[in-house]
Amino acid sequence: MFRLKVKLNNCWEFNLSCMELKKELKILLWIVAVFVAVFFLPLDSERFMTAVTATLDLAKWYAREHVVLCLLPAFFIAGVIAVFVSQGSVLKYFGANAKKWLSYTVAAISGGILAVCSCTILPLFTSIYKRGAGLGPAVAFLYSGPAISILSIILTARILGFEMGVARIIGAVLFSVIIGLAMSFIFRKEEKAKKEEQMNIVPPPEKRPMWQTSFHFFTLVLILVFANWGAPASSDTGLWYYIFTYKWYIVGALSLLLCWSLVRILKLRVLGVVLGAMATAVSVILANLFIDDTKLIPLVPMIVAITALAVILLFDKQDEENREWAISSWGFAKQILPLLAIGVVTAGFLLGSTHDNTAIAGVIPNSWIEWAVGGNSLLSNFFASFTGAFMYFATLTEVPIIQGLLASGMGKGPALALLLAGPSLSLPNMLVIRGVMGTKKTIVYVTLVIVMATVSGFIYGNLFYKL
Repeated sequence: MFRLKVKLNNCWEFNLSCMELKKELKILLWIVAVFVAVFFLPLDSERFMTAVTATLDLAKWYAREHVVLCLLPAFFIAGVIAVFVSQGSVLKYFGANAKKWLSYTVAAISGGILAVCSCTILPLFTSIYKRGAGLGPAVAFLYSGPAISILSIILTARILGFEMGVARIIGAVLFSVIIGLAMSFIFRKEEKAKKEEQMNIVPPPEKRPMWQTSFHFFTLVLILVFANWGAPASSDTGLWYYIFTYKWYIVGALSLLLCWSLVRILKLRVLGVVLGAMATAVSVILANLFIDDTKLIPLVPMIVAITALAVILLFDKQDEENREWAISSWGFAKQILPLLAIGVVTAGFLLGSTHDNTAIAGVIPNSWIEWAVGGNSLLSNFFASFTGAFMYFATLTEVPIIQGLLASGMGKGPALALLLAGPSLSLPNMLVIRGVMGTKKTIVYVTLVIVMATVSGFIYGNLFYKL
């Protein structure tokens, strides 16, 4: 018996020492890797230094154009879903036991009304997924948000041609449903377990009427949509032009509705809301007086408004749910922002920075990409889908980028493939999805998008635009 105990102790000590050795070796390898990378930095390489410039340029542009006006409001919208939208409502429309025709229709429509990019949709997707949404409807919503937005479809039809706009909306709607159904089927064992688990869930009664929560939610959504309304074409003098011209007046009116919602629906103190609104209004005046760059002016009142809202919520002692809204929004920000930062830096270094008539090549030259997507072959469609899946497209920017690529010889098929794969995926987007769904589900989702985009582009290009 004594010998057996000694032997077991020796084995335990050996396993422990092996684990410690692995840990130390891992640290050593990281140190060596970082040292070698720094030691052999190709600072004399023009392509490398250009890629570094592209990385910094993309990160700067992303911070200025996307974080404040897109992501920060999206975090608060996700917080509304997580705190104020009852689990019963999520399960009713997106749950594993919901009727498929209902859940997938709601997912596609919900995505279609949002003018958001592949990153802005992430907090919303994360929120409904964690609230119990089925994998299929959640993924359909994840894809449809950036891919089917009404604004993107209109812009595509107007700039790239009516037939391309029609092909995009048909492809995107079908994609959202088919990919969702495919994910649900592939992971049917897990979905079956979730379905059985949700059958026993008895949701608590609604704290407030559904119309109040909906009013509060859609007010925030509309602020997000109009604050990010894209500039029209120079020749456009229609509705799009007028909305863009007066969009900040629209946002201001919606902000007043939000103040009403905060007081009447969430029961926040009138004085706090009024002071927050006054601080925002003053910041608008000061920003217009002292900031020359018109693109930076809206950022100041948005930051002030969000800060004021966060402070009011955190110090509200009347309703714990209000504090939870702010804390939940912060939780989404902590989870998503670091991964997005890593993704943006990586994408900028590899693929360069393209925005606002600026094109800086990454390590992979843009000419290679343009050469690879010429014609309508299966390979060119696959390359367009694959490249688009890893590139980052801000809301509506994919259209002018593809317009430039078409002028450089890109085939119509690869153009559609890029439209179907690019806006819904990006390297930053993938990193966050992996953190939410896991590696296996993320790989399957990305693969489905790339394959379907490739096939759709190939059929479209060879059916309508044979070379």
